[in-house]
Amino acid sequence: MAAAPDGRSAAQVAAGLAREAMGAQFAAISMWERERGRLRVLVNDGLLAPGEEALPADESYPLAEYPEIAQFLAQRGLGETFAPDGLPRAWMQSADGGAANGPVSRARAASLRRRGRACCLVAPILLGGRAWGELYLARTEGRPVFDDAEASFATALAAQLSAGLAQSERLEEVSRLAFTDPLTGLANRRAVDARLDAALEQHRIDGAVVSLVVCDINGLKRVNDEKGHECGDRLLEQFANQLSLCGAMLPGALAGRLGGDEFCLVSTGPSADEVVRVAEELCAQALTIDQGEGVACGVASTGDPIGPVTTADRLFRLADAAQYRAKSGPATQPVVAGRGSLPDPTVSLADSGSRPGGGRRTERRRFRGARHTADPGQLLAAATAALDDRPAPAGTLARLETVAETASQLLDAVAWWVSYVPPGATTMHTAGYGVRRMTRGPGSVRAQVQRAMNEAPDAVFDLQAYPLTALAIRGGSFGLRTGVPGNDPAEEAVLAVGGYRAMVAAGGANAAGGWLLELFADDATLSLAGVGPTLRALVAVALSGPPSAP
Repeated sequence: MAAAPDGRSAAQVAAGLAREAMGAQFAAISMWERERGRLRVLVNDGLLAPGEEALPADESYPLAEYPEIAQFLAQRGLGETFAPDGLPRAWMQSADGGAANGPVSRARAASLRRRGRACCLVAPILLGGRAWGELYLARTEGRPVFDDAEASFATALAAQLSAGLAQSERLEEVSRLAFTDPLTGLANRRAVDARLDAALEQHRIDGAVVSLVVCDINGLKRVNDEKGHECGDRLLEQFANQLSLCGAMLPGALAGRLGGDEFCLVSTGPSADEVVRVAEELCAQALTIDQGEGVACGVASTGDPIGPVTTADRLFRLADAAQYRAKSGPATQPVVAGRGSLPDPTVSLADSGSRPGGGRRTERRRFRGARHTADPGQLLAAATAALDDRPAPAGTLARLETVAETASQLLDAVAWWVSYVPPGATTMHTAGYGVRRMTRGPGSVRAQVQRAMNEAPDAVFDLQAYPLTALAIRGGSFGLRTGVPGNDPAEEAVLAVGGYRAMVAAGGANAAGGWLLELFADDATLSLAGVGPTLRALVAVALSGPPSAP
């Protein structure tokens, strides 16, 4: 399963090997879609009945017909549907309506008869402590009926499948995060670079028109300063929605966020005139957004007289120069490279290496490789590279500290903390920390840390008093900004004491216990909005190594 490229492929491998291990003629893995109230079959393996497909497009069954997959969780602690080791017990169903153990399902019995099968064994699959789906195994007439020993084996087998599916889901999440901007849901710089490289390769092969629209939101700093970063984030999200809608006018276009207040569209195929019309519409729509002041929009297209374009850097420089010129003009119209008087001032600016007025050209943020970044792809790449560079063997705490320090550097965070919860405990203590600069809090952060670590090394924190933290340690994440109505008072008090303005936390558990990684921010820190999923993925990677207590 670990070698499968995606979750469905992992399920396909699991179904085939589970069928062989159990001596069954048929196996299926289904997922519980809570939002639709149904069981959706991901894969079928073995002797298929008429109408069944190995990888069905949409084979599903109403949960009301098979309620036992959800009902068994309600019995937790009663010992009726759980094996002695705490795993959800598998149950057997025969075609004649009898059951050796567990619930009797007329729907399953009817399904067996309809498909020419004699009996089935159903093993619930858990992910994150919740019912995720089921492993279904069936035998035909003339084969032995499943017994209690096989049900126990299927129970353990489902637990192994759960671990494999969880790993696939984490890898898919990491892959998604690596190419997606967490705040807006648009493509990030990494995805934009990949698309632009592919587009220019197509341009070299068949001359396809490649166009790049680069936008810079006007007034974002004012909104952040006067209204707060929450309003600034809403402005970014609203513009991202407009960019996505306008991008849909260009078939196959990619809408992306380059970082901060900079966005772009990458188009392959449509003419330069079509792209310019979309850019004009985007400028008009941006002026309708509350709090905003429109955008500065620059366009560069191989369909215009801009000279040969063989690299993404060349097209970016042209679009960037056009956007720079748009900053000094009205926000109602884009500036298009190659459509000015000869020599074209935008092309000259891109090629000269200097800004108007003299002096060496200062590279824009996306070109110079900013020291600090909240881009999830860069966070993932930097943290995983740092983990790979650690000397082996490295304990759990050391791996989490590596993630914390790397993420803090890229986000310019004030401080980071790593905390630990022993197995079975409900209390947490600080295991490691890093203070990168002082704040204007009630006291020195470093002094507070030293007192906590030196004077009271055994100080513990009751998780019942910190509900968000308790949930995060189970494998979740959360963010907090001071002054937001509805904040948990205990969690916000931690920020106030240290002089912090915001925080993001993510946690998880391994055999050594539960762990929590926290990053703290002040007004100078990059926005932590949307960082939680990336941090959660990195914590999962750090916890996947050899477990060790601090």
